Amino acid sequence: MATTPSPRIDPLTIEVVELIGTVVARYHEEYEREASAHALTGAQARVLALLSLEALPMRQIAVRLKCEPSNVTGIVDRLEARGLVERRPDPQDRRVKLAAVTAEGRATARKLRDGLSFAREPLAELSHEERVVLRDLLARMLG
Repeated sequence: MATTPSPRIDPLTIEVVELIGTVVARYHEEYEREASAHALTGAQARVLALLSLEALPMRQIAVRLKCEPSNVTGIVDRLEARGLVERRPDPQDRRVKLAAVTAEGRATARKLRDGLSFAREPLAELSHEERVVLRDLLARMLG
């Protein structure tokens, strides 16, 4: 049985894919660098930043960060040990625990955010119209 050869990837596609990878890598590298300045891992910094916006259950943190809930538990445990995060009952469902930033955690998240440049605003060089086009193109790529 003959197999159909896959189409060749053109140089423009390769360039676009490499640029997307570079943007993602730059974002994560800067986040890791700034996180380490606050004695945090990149994952801890991202959880802290997320929780500085709102208290969330562990499962929701995992969904937003696209990782396993067991990983989130360990991250929150370490942040809680440093006094940056606390667990509290969800007022809507007392069986659920929410992770929430403490005052110190909120201050640390603010310092971390202030130390970022590219990762704080990776779309800074794009106009509103360009952002809309980029959003629509990325959504289309993802189906």
